[in-house]
Amino acid sequence: MDLTDTGSTVTLLSGLAVLVGVLGVVIPVLPGLLLCWGGVLLWALLGDAGGGRWLVLILATLVAGAGVLVKYLWPGRRLTRTGVPAWSLAAGGLLGVAGFFVVPVIGLPIGFVGGVLLAERARLGGFAQAWPSTRGALGAVGLSMAVEFTAALGVAALWLAGVLWA
Repeated sequence: MDLTDTGSTVTLLSGLAVLVGVLGVVIPVLPGLLLCWGGVLLWALLGDAGGGRWLVLILATLVAGAGVLVKYLWPGRRLTRTGVPAWSLAAGGLLGVAGFFVVPVIGLPIGFVGGVLLAERARLGGFAQAWPSTRGALGAVGLSMAVEFTAALGVAALWLAGVLWA
């Protein structure tokens, strides 16, 4: 692989974007799925692969779009069933962002859990009553991350197949 070759450089950069995107799903600061799709877009637009690159881009767009759609619909239904109000999630989000700056990376989930737990405690009157709602919110967030991670891996697999066979 000669890095003076434009196609190799584009493939390397797009692969890096896809890898960072997959990691970005796990590290909630980065827009993971968007980075994965952007890497495939970069490879399709600027790479020197054959015509199959457009098919890879179309399939990656469908997988990413479906991932985004399912990421919000499925956990949202689950949250509706558990009865966690939107303002509890907003409190979790705000404390999560604050926690991220206090304790980088791990402060985000810690702050989110603390924010939802405190908001639910204020709403329901005690920690024992607030914990099931908090657990439901955590399950929904975990499900959302799992859906996004699966979609990101799907986009990465499509890109890799395109690099190898397109």
